[in-house]
Amino acid sequence: MKDNLIEGRDIIIVGQQPWDTEIGSNCKNIALEFSRNNRVLYVNSPLDTKTLMTTKDDPRTQKRLAIIQKKQNGLEQIADNLWTYYPDVKIASINWMKPTSVFSFFNKINNKKFAASIQNAIKQLGFKNYILFNDSEMFKAFYLKEFLHPDVSIYYSRDYMLGVDYWKKHGATLEPQLMAKSDLCLANSTYLADVCRQYNSKSYYVGQGCDLSLFSHTEGFGIPDDIRMIKNPIIGYVGALQSIRLDMDLIAHIATKRPDWSVVLVGPEDNEFKASKLHDIPNIHFLGSKDGSMLPAYINIFNVCINPQLVNPITIGNYPRKIDEYLAMGKPVVATATRAMEIFDKHTYLGKDKEDYVTLIQKALDEDNALLQQKRKDFAASHTWENNVAEIYQAINTFKQ
Repeated sequence: MKDNLIEGRDIIIVGQQPWDTEIGSNCKNIALEFSRNNRVLYVNSPLDTKTLMTTKDDPRTQKRLAIIQKKQNGLEQIADNLWTYYPDVKIASINWMKPTSVFSFFNKINNKKFAASIQNAIKQLGFKNYILFNDSEMFKAFYLKEFLHPDVSIYYSRDYMLGVDYWKKHGATLEPQLMAKSDLCLANSTYLADVCRQYNSKSYYVGQGCDLSLFSHTEGFGIPDDIRMIKNPIIGYVGALQSIRLDMDLIAHIATKRPDWSVVLVGPEDNEFKASKLHDIPNIHFLGSKDGSMLPAYINIFNVCINPQLVNPITIGNYPRKIDEYLAMGKPVVATATRAMEIFDKHTYLGKDKEDYVTLIQKALDEDNALLQQKRKDFAASHTWENNVAEIYQAINTFKQ
């Protein structure tokens, strides 16, 4: 991968998640990796009128207002070669408009203001011949290729955004257009790469980076008190318990079909999970939300890890980072078979229905051994941000040849 290294370039990143978000972000990790060898400008979304009205007292909104009012500079250096930029403009909230042709007219006005603000940062930094990397911002960055004239424009797809009503309303028309006019389309799952390829032949699967430092060893963990008395074998899941993503009927089937197994669910529940009959099944144990640093201690106790997801527009294309965390600890994993899971097929057990799950969990319990555990760990360890960005560089170099 070293042969594909890109260095000494200027890269501008735009996307949905601001630098000051409180949650993890693919794009922030990619920005940090880019900045090891290139200058990187991470551009936050401009403040819009709806956000201003609904979060006016939020310190982050107040900061953006101060920048718009020229009370402070929106350009901040985060690290060597890495800057974040808070635009000094406010844009209109227009997603309510219809039809899409009307939305697009006003969206172009928003984009023009946004681009002019980005140009200010470009001039301050002296960026030239830059690469534009768009992290799934199909509206606010729709016209940036035309306004900023990048050397290479990239659309990065990491979620099936059209499964969400907000994005579907106008995105069903606009995202394919944006994919088509971008120089490259990159995706973090094979399913999303296939979607991109419908509109742009220069579409590539570039994998997914993960920070697995918390999950890279299995020694030194104590046994959490709330799992200590639960009998083996433990079939476990760690993560948000959301009815739109997880198959509650499947979880119930596993538990009722095999009452000798303990099904342990670690994570916050949505309202549907809280009200579900799963709480009435004696061998299903809800342990609640845990601090992220505690999750490896729970996974370490599981005999088999599961990812019983529903297959729907929200989940079908998502890269399952949870699987990497399970595998990094050497655990056997049973998951729902999807296009995105195909890259894990040699290291996991993929089920298509309820009976598959029960059969495969038993198989995973029977086959588990030290050799398989090490193979799982080695596979997960290959999913680094360095390797992910190396694949991005390779795609850019292929385009430039």
